[in-house]
Amino acid sequence: MALPQLSDEDVRTWTRAQKDRWWLEHVYRGDMPQLTVRAAVTGFVLGGLLSATNLYIGAKTGWSLGVGVTSVILAFAMFRVFDRLGIMRGFTILENNAVQSVATAAGYMTAPLVSSLTAYMVMTETVLPWWQMGAWTSLTSLLGVLVAFPMKRRFVNDEQQPFPEGRACAVVLDSLYPEAPPGGIHEQEVAEIDAHTRWLGELKARALFGSAAIAGFVEFLKLEGYQTLLQNRLLGVAEDKIVRLPERLLGWVYALCEKNGWRTPGILGTELRQLGIDPILDVTMIGAGGLTGLRTANSLLLGCVINWFVLAPWMIRIGEIVPKEGGGFGRGHILYSWSLWWGVGIMVTGSLTGLFAKPEILLSAFRRKARTGTDEEDVIAHIEFPNWVSFVGVPVVAALSVGLNAWLFGVHAWIGLLSVPMIIVLTVIAANATGLTSTTPTGSLSKITQFTFGALDPTNPATNLITAGMTSEVASNASNLLMDIKPGYMLGAKPRQQAWGHVIGIVSGAIASTLLFFPLFLPHYDPARPLADQVLSEKFPMPSVDLWRGVAELISTGGADLKTSALTAMLIAAGLGVVFEILRTSTKGRFPLSAVAVGLGVVIPVDSTLMMWSGAMLFEWLGKAYAKRPEGSLARALWVDSHEPIAAGLVAGAALTGIGDQLITVFVLGGG
Repeated sequence: MALPQLSDEDVRTWTRAQKDRWWLEHVYRGDMPQLTVRAAVTGFVLGGLLSATNLYIGAKTGWSLGVGVTSVILAFAMFRVFDRLGIMRGFTILENNAVQSVATAAGYMTAPLVSSLTAYMVMTETVLPWWQMGAWTSLTSLLGVLVAFPMKRRFVNDEQQPFPEGRACAVVLDSLYPEAPPGGIHEQEVAEIDAHTRWLGELKARALFGSAAIAGFVEFLKLEGYQTLLQNRLLGVAEDKIVRLPERLLGWVYALCEKNGWRTPGILGTELRQLGIDPILDVTMIGAGGLTGLRTANSLLLGCVINWFVLAPWMIRIGEIVPKEGGGFGRGHILYSWSLWWGVGIMVTGSLTGLFAKPEILLSAFRRKARTGTDEEDVIAHIEFPNWVSFVGVPVVAALSVGLNAWLFGVHAWIGLLSVPMIIVLTVIAANATGLTSTTPTGSLSKITQFTFGALDPTNPATNLITAGMTSEVASNASNLLMDIKPGYMLGAKPRQQAWGHVIGIVSGAIASTLLFFPLFLPHYDPARPLADQVLSEKFPMPSVDLWRGVAELISTGGADLKTSALTAMLIAAGLGVVFEILRTSTKGRFPLSAVAVGLGVVIPVDSTLMMWSGAMLFEWLGKAYAKRPEGSLARALWVDSHEPIAAGLVAGAALTGIGDQLITVFVLGGG
């Protein structure tokens, strides 16, 4: 059945109290079982498995896969089997959502183990015991949870930001449970649902599984692990004869140029590939674009085009961006030597301007309203996470984190205390970015902390690596908690129980990832050998560790000074961020550009931005093309009413297939 949602006009014009009352009356599912023992245990186990999967993937690629939709479908399939076997019955839609909350929190606990913490160990030749790694990741993650909840009412309740991956989870769950009782105080029995609504719900479920199957098949044809297993191991085809669907869309262009001795395509004399412009076929990003919407995708594309198609080649041509050691450029080198700073500038001012544009939301967290006849009653206070827990918990947990950093890593306490306010501000920015695109720019934002506090203590690598690692972990957990809250909000779940679920997931992920770290990456530790030679291998190259270590080495050698042109671009972008957000606020959301999304267009890889925009444009065109069809027609039901399940299916199918490919590569093919 269709999920109840406010219109764009209602989101712009209603007060938060009106939105909260609407949610309570039309969405909230009351005492439906949610974080039950079986849901918590399932999420704990599933989260541990997905955490292990992300540890493998992060060590190989530097990226982590979104696990929200994946956990939803896996939990549904598992409990459907249990139901048919008569082991467990009546698994509710909100229990499945609780599993998603726990598993998602666990899945994202691996990031420091393949980035900042390992970079610290490699640079200092220090091996941290597993319990110290687990304590540090758990404490910083808990700080992220406490920081997130005061922002929940702004991003989720008031602004109704899309959180595309979280929205996908809600749409998937709604399609998987068409018989689930609707929420709100005006509940109706499921039996009273009319035939058209039932048919539409079944169609959405079929559309979701159909699009997931198509996405999975495309990924199956493209990914190396599947095709090597099928063609080489099973059919005996030689490795150099394996045929796969090409991933790089311009590969044939470069092959043709090399074959004929032609000049490869470029901008102002720099090859497109050197600029990071090398589009790939990414079904996941096409689906994410369909969930994000065209307005946000347009802002992403604008930032992408300005930076990678205009500014970067121009700066290279005039010598402001010089080649890296060994020659060549590449996206990462261009980003961290010049482009990052204007992208971060517009995100910072845009996010902060948007935050302070509605001061009543901030002030309401710090004051108690007098119970007068003019005050609007907080109708959902009894189920919301109490703000006082955050206001007490953040200082306490932050102080514990600062103490732990001083004890384990030698980070001066005064530097640790100074870093906390910056970490919280950057977390607000990261959460805003996640709400718009499901992409959390923790890597980019953590570099601000790394450079800032590294300059205060350049001789101690821990100062910049650990404060930046805290930024990344706190921002990641805060943003992912809000992502978890989004499907719960759409489905009528209790926010407090989702918060507890996230904490359970933190414990699960910390245990799974830290216990697996040593058998995977340091099975035979030899103190006489350099740690880098033992941890970083061809099988597990850990590219994020190289990036973090490279920045730390730049700081320690004093070579982190920015070009004047980069500072100028940052100041201009910062001013534009303020202007954009003032225009967006004053027009009640009608201004078409988002400062945060423009900045994200700089930080996100070009191929991801292009695929997201393509997906958003495709679904926008299909929606408009079929919106005029009759209300009960199949075409309208499929391309207008079911566009979110289709987009969510693309994300889910590609994600599940991608995880399968990684597992085959590691466990069956032996690494690769």
